[in-house]
Amino acid sequence: MGTEVDEQSERTVLLSALTTEHFVLQTANNATYTEASARSTLYVMVLSSVLVAMGFIAGSSDVLIPFAAIVLPAVFLLGIFTVVRLVETGLESRQYLTGIARIRAYYRTLGPEAARQFSAKLGRWPEAEPPALRLGTALAFFGTTASMIAVINNVVAGVCIALLMRFLAPSTPSWLGPAAGILGALLLTWLFYAYQRWRFDDDDLRLRNSA
Repeated sequence: MGTEVDEQSERTVLLSALTTEHFVLQTANNATYTEASARSTLYVMVLSSVLVAMGFIAGSSDVLIPFAAIVLPAVFLLGIFTVVRLVETGLESRQYLTGIARIRAYYRTLGPEAARQFSAKLGRWPEAEPPALRLGTALAFFGTTASMIAVINNVVAGVCIALLMRFLAPSTPSWLGPAAGILGALLLTWLFYAYQRWRFDDDDLRLRNSA
């Protein structure tokens, strides 16, 4: 009888601890969304402010060219920092969701009704396939917040390349600068996609090894 009481008491304490951990993980996961939103908004606001400022001084090339040469590279660098952090927040979110799924698996052992309420098919990733993957992995990766900011930032880089070519080689055909800018933006987008895939694949490997 005493053994059964001890087991029941231990189960109750464990359930209380898991419930607290579930709440902590959910709160931490929400924090990753808040951080991603704040960083994305900050980058877009900075870029918008720069574009507005360039619009005001567009009539004076003596001011516009030095301004663009200083500010646009700084915006691009800020975009790189933002994108790298957005990828990391996505990985942190996956880690928290994995912990929540592990706790949900324990909830299913509490009884038949618990098994129905906390079934894997009613959960989210990694228990169930996320809707983003239904159109393929490539589109799923391009649908992240990091990808959205990366594409915008790569366009900024493309504009910098086009302006630089126009300034350094004014005698070249007018289409060469925009073509180089588009090519540079596409190349940077591919590099970002490869980086994001590598980070997520590396995290998948870590999760499999720790399982």
